[in-house]
Amino acid sequence: MPKKQSAALGKGLDALIGKDYAVDSDKLKEIEESEDIKADLKDVNERIINEVLNEVQKNPRISLWSPKSAAVLRFLKKTKPEFSISNESSKLIEQAVKDKYPEIWEIFSS
Repeated sequence: MPKKQSAALGKGLDALIGKDYAVDSDKLKEIEESEDIKADLKDVNERIINEVLNEVQKNPRISLWSPKSAAVLRFLKKTKPEFSISNESSKLIEQAVKDKYPEIWEIFSS
């Protein structure tokens, strides 16, 4: 009985390498595009970070609307000697923001 020829013969390098290692050109384009998008997002994020740092350097204040919080803090101001609404508000907000958005907090911590 004659020996059966390998199915890979005559099919070039693709047949020898196998499908598992072949790179689909559409998939390659998708990977390249996602890398471009990542680079673009990094540039956008760096630009936004720089804008935010410049804004904060000029004016670090924030405004918020919270009648209940305002009432509690004003009560403390009237009943505790040397109580500072600004200092207490800063501490509370910083801790809450740090806990809720730790990745973003880290960006501005360095």
